[in-house]
Amino acid sequence: MVQHRLVVLGDGGVGKTALTIQLCHNHFVETYDPTIEDSYNKQVVIDDIPCILEVLDTAGQEEYTALRDQWIRDGEGFLLVYSITSRETFFRIERFKEQILRVKDTDDSIPMILVGNKSDRSGEREVSKEEGIALAQRLRCDFIETSAKNRVNVERAFYNVVRALRKEQELETRIKTSKAATKRPDSNAKGKDGKDCVIM
Repeated sequence: MVQHRLVVLGDGGVGKTALTIQLCHNHFVETYDPTIEDSYNKQVVIDDIPCILEVLDTAGQEEYTALRDQWIRDGEGFLLVYSITSRETFFRIERFKEQILRVKDTDDSIPMILVGNKSDRSGEREVSKEEGIALAQRLRCDFIETSAKNRVNVERAFYNVVRALRKEQELETRIKTSKAATKRPDSNAKGKDGKDCVIM
């Protein structure tokens, strides 16, 4: 069965662990206990295709920047999480995206989603949905608002990264196939004796 490595990135306190545990264990963690690194596995079926999600829940604190490079190297798809109740966590998202591009050494689009968490606390909202959509357009990725507490859009957030990942892999396969096709020997090639070779 195919395994997809997803990495959850974002500032401390935005709800990365709450989202991950809600996805994998179907319950909400009330207390905030800063994570350094936790890995979770969950077998799921996405669009009728079974797969295993390996979700890496990471530290948001600045002192773990060096560790974050390793997490990014290992990751295939990314959830960039901020809290809709904290503009500061929203502003830091672009820094995470820049770090992903630097570590992956690419300018290409990378399978990821922008996640505005804590949508259940709309009375404390500091970041509008429109701002989230605008940032996602700049980052060239999907956007979704979630509530880990009420389990709103939690599965959809993770599953959409897998869908983006599959799309990327399909595209790579098509490119490789077309390159291989153009490298096929010419059908009018001559054999060693100078006679025409028929390529079946």
